[in-house]
Amino acid sequence: MSRTFLAKNPSVLWFLLALSVFTLTITILAEGFGIGLIPTAFVKTLGKTLCLCLVALAMDLIWGYTGILSLGHMAFFALGGYMTGMWLMYARTEEIVVQALSGQAIPATPEEIAQGVAVQIFGVVGSSELPPVWSFAHSAWLQLPLILIVPALLALVFGWLAFRARVNGVYLSILTQAMTLALSLWLFQNESGLRGNNGLSGLQNLPYLGTVSQTTLSIVFFLASALALGLVYTLLAWVTAGKFGSALRAVRDDEQRLRFMGYSVEGYKLFAFVLTAMIAAIAGALYYPQAGIINPAELAPIASIYLAVWVAIGGRGRLYGAVIGAAFVSLLSSMFTGGMAPNIPLGFYTINWVDWWTVLLGLAFVLVTLYAPKGIGGLFDRLPHPRRHGAPLGPDDGSLREKEADQ
Repeated sequence: MSRTFLAKNPSVLWFLLALSVFTLTITILAEGFGIGLIPTAFVKTLGKTLCLCLVALAMDLIWGYTGILSLGHMAFFALGGYMTGMWLMYARTEEIVVQALSGQAIPATPEEIAQGVAVQIFGVVGSSELPPVWSFAHSAWLQLPLILIVPALLALVFGWLAFRARVNGVYLSILTQAMTLALSLWLFQNESGLRGNNGLSGLQNLPYLGTVSQTTLSIVFFLASALALGLVYTLLAWVTAGKFGSALRAVRDDEQRLRFMGYSVEGYKLFAFVLTAMIAAIAGALYYPQAGIINPAELAPIASIYLAVWVAIGGRGRLYGAVIGAAFVSLLSSMFTGGMAPNIPLGFYTINWVDWWTVLLGLAFVLVTLYAPKGIGGLFDRLPHPRRHGAPLGPDDGSLREKEADQ
């Protein structure tokens, strides 16, 4: 990634500048490090919104650029949260157990501590033993790499089977949704080893940082989320601006023609699917410590459908559109479902936004699909641009027949 790339793609610099200004402003106004005008709860909301923007980038790469409408990427998002939550919950519970056993005349053995942790975590589901899936939860160095490894393996296996069989279109979307539903149903069972419907809780309490307030931790996670968003945005902009990005667009626009030209279409699809699964997992790993809890309901297929709606409203096929759509819808959702939007009495009926928000969101998706297919991001196309010469070449209007250009 060189200066030439940034010179040819000034939108990346504008995005990073806007993100930096936004992050600095919130940090100065927040309670943690700033003057206290923005409450901690809203800082967490903004931090979670940045994580949703991050997973929206993943969705835009796989759908907007590659043409694969995945209805399962929120499963990878939740898996990243589960992998983080297992270590957070184990380490925090271990602190509590060690403190409780510290008053004994004979120091507790590691086995007694581990048994106490197991009872504390799994007593709610009637068990006193740690399941095998928690084998690495005691160590951050062993558990945290699973944030990337587990979703990547799931995406690799699923993608290899689906793409090798050349499943496309709506059938592939149904398969990704079925994968999400199957994983959700499995996690609802206590036998899954992840506390079933209870999920993992207390994730906002970071281990070894018991004296650090939530106001400070909220800013730390907010900054981490902003940093991850900036890095991933730059990475994906670099990927899509090169030859690899052109190949992904070719997969989207004319898969058969690309295959006849000798390209490994399945390889491009699989790489994009695995890469976006890992990005979604990183977003989930940052999201759930700010949310404080995760349960199998987070994997419900409707969550992945919402993700597609965000990207469509923002404008798929343009990275900043995905970010705009996710941020716009997420903040509006917080406002309408959090009681901040006043109900509207009509005399014969009162509009309660908590009940009508999903209807409003669905209507917005339909209107955008019919009348503004480029989404909110398409508004930037109306800004004045330098005049380019030449006739369009192929489906990508950015390609020109230079020999026919009117010099």
